[in-house]
Amino acid sequence: MASPAAATSSPHSMLLHRPSPAAAVSSIRLPARAAKISCAAVAAPSAAASPFAAAGERGVYNFAAGPATLPLAVLQKAQAELVDYRGSGMSIMEMSHRGKEFDAAIKKAEADLRALLAVPDTHEVLFLQGGASTQFSAVPLNLCASPADPADFVVSGSWSDKAFKEAKKFSAASLAWSGKDGKYTSLPPFASISQNPDAAFLHICSNETIHGVEFKDYPEPKNKAGLLVADMSSNFCSKPVDVSKFGVIYAGAQKNVGPSGVTIAIVRKDLVGKAQANTPVMLDYKIHADNASLYNTPPCFAIYICGLVFEDLLAQGGLAEVEKKNQHKAGILYDTIDASGGYFICPVDKSVRSLMNVPFTMAKGADFEKKFIAEAAKENMLQLKGHRSVGGVRASIYNAMPLSGVEKLVAFMKDFQARNP
Repeated sequence: MASPAAATSSPHSMLLHRPSPAAAVSSIRLPARAAKISCAAVAAPSAAASPFAAAGERGVYNFAAGPATLPLAVLQKAQAELVDYRGSGMSIMEMSHRGKEFDAAIKKAEADLRALLAVPDTHEVLFLQGGASTQFSAVPLNLCASPADPADFVVSGSWSDKAFKEAKKFSAASLAWSGKDGKYTSLPPFASISQNPDAAFLHICSNETIHGVEFKDYPEPKNKAGLLVADMSSNFCSKPVDVSKFGVIYAGAQKNVGPSGVTIAIVRKDLVGKAQANTPVMLDYKIHADNASLYNTPPCFAIYICGLVFEDLLAQGGLAEVEKKNQHKAGILYDTIDASGGYFICPVDKSVRSLMNVPFTMAKGADFEKKFIAEAAKENMLQLKGHRSVGGVRASIYNAMPLSGVEKLVAFMKDFQARNP
């Protein structure tokens, strides 16, 4: 029989003891952060050093389209609270969603989001699951009285095309405009959108993540109810929006405001409670509105992280200030592309270029694009490969991408062009 001392020293004995919060936090620290990046010629690198080797706030720059980079301050606060959430003795990942701690967290997240977007009292804020793709079904099920009801769709890229095709299952969806013939590189003059006055709503995707096309303003719905619906997944909370103009705004969180797992829907209250009879309970806006987004167990940790992001955006001065930063970052990158003499090519019409997702190709072809992506990765600029459906290069520069990341990328682009004329 093992002695008590042997049992105490067993490698599995720690499973029986909950470590103190301080000890646990210290054991899961993230790697040390290195010095900030600078691509300016402030000091000559050593002969062995890469001219782009300086590390950023986290050592790498993540240009992924989603899940995407999150603010370092948010991750650090979540890390500090992970084991012992604000003195509760529990992690927020393991506490009841009906307990006072999470109740306070979700209510503050909603309040801060309402403050950021100036969401009026006429609209519900719902924290849902299933991704924005689930809203492709939920929108027509909630806004169309029957599958025979018409609905208008502007198809400006892959995601609005998916929404249109899914809506056909639950409504008489029709194509009001499509950018497919132009390879989704433009948006229509609003007067050219062929709207049905009997449509239940007009649907747009405010920013196409794959093709890099963004609405700078929004079309006026011509349907009798005046309903405009927008998938804002990839530019949600990147700039101010007049929420009152929309019947429904929905967005997957994993681009700009949190991790994957939570979808936010902002729904005009008078539209709630009119779902088709066959609507699944989890797709019925009324169920979630009546239960304050707690009908079933919500994605608690994802909602908590969204709340921290909302706090961070408010601390930056709100969405007007965030938009200025995003315009500056995107301007630097687009200017570099346009000044390359055709070496780098962005096919999107300049008037509708996305501030969030910047796709480009290289005149020298796909092999050089692969070389560019591989070499950038060696310099800790990651996830620059374009979407599998279109290829090329794509830099997603959401709110949390620091200016230094874009500066490092454009410095690398110029150096790559010089080395590979």
